[in-house]
Order: sequence, then C-alpha cells, then structure tokens
Amino acid sequence: MSDTTREVPPHVRLEAWSDADLGLLRRKNAPEMTDHLGGPESEEKILARHGKYTAMSARPATEGRMFKVVLDGTGEAVGSVGYWPRIWQGEAVYETGYGILPEYQGRGLAAAALLAVVEAARSAGGPRRLHAYPSVDHAASNATCRKAGFECAGEVEFEYPPGTLLRSNDWWIDLGSGG
Repeated sequence: MSDTTREVPPHVRLEAWSDADLGLLRRKNAPEMTDHLGGPESEEKILARHGKYTAMSARPATEGRMFKVVLDGTGEAVGSVGYWPRIWQGEAVYETGYGILPEYQGRGLAAAALLAVVEAARSAGGPRRLHAYPSVDHAASNATCRKAGFECAGEVEFEYPPGTLLRSNDWWIDLGSGG
C-alpha cells in the first residue's frame, strides 16, 4: 500500500486540564455535544465543572485526571477526555468520559484520545478496569469504545446527569499490564 492510500492514525496528545481551558468547556457545552447527556448545562454548572477538572490536575493520578485533547503538529484543542474512580456494581473501577468538538469529529480523534487515556489510567495505578457508559442511542460514542478496544458488557441503567437514568452500554477495558 502506498503512502498516499495508507490510512494514518490521528496523532493527539493529552494535556492536563488547566485554568486556560474554560473556553473549551464552554464550546463543548453546545446542544450538539450534550444531546445524549441531558442537554447543555448552566453557566454555574460549567464553572463548577471547570473547577473540578482543574483541581484534578493537582491530585495524585490515582484519583483521576481530566485532559485537553490537542492535535499534534498544530496544537489545536479539539476536545477533552478523562478518568476518575467510582464504585460500579460493588467494584472499584475508573470511569472515562470524552468528547471531540463537532468540527473535528469523524477523523478518529475520539478513539485516539480514548486510547491515550487508557494508557494514562493504566500508568496511574489504581483500579484494574476502565469503564465508559455511552447512551445506547449514541452510535458514534459506542463505535469509539469499540475502536479503542473496549468490550461491551451490555445495556445498563446509568445515572447521568445526577437524578436522571440513562439507558447506556457498559464498555470496559482491562488496565492490567498490556490491557
């Protein structure tokens, strides 16, 4: 296969969430980005979320991290990805969440970011499994989990946002050495 026809995987890097990333969080709060998550949040909730994400950068990595997803080469911020601890079905696990801005979607960037966060969570130590819970109706997010090597454990009721039950797929990956 020649270089002109070979598909080149997207190259992204993860940067720790910082005070400078509030604008990115606001851009991600658009209706098309939050349709499967209960809709846009208020400015008050956005500011609280930003504070939480920023604080994660100062804690030990085992307590989770939020990252800005950046394109290598251009330095453009294209989305976010992170992981944090939770108890799921009686087991300590990490949960992940991710989102790529609409103008960058369809390029494999979400899967690349998810693969990078798997490595970050693996390096952090802590729980052995990383889970994602996309809505069963969100085809692109479910495809992202599949492309990143997660296994689907089936449909579950997942609470998000707090107080709202969402029909989700429970995707997971083993963070033990090598996955």
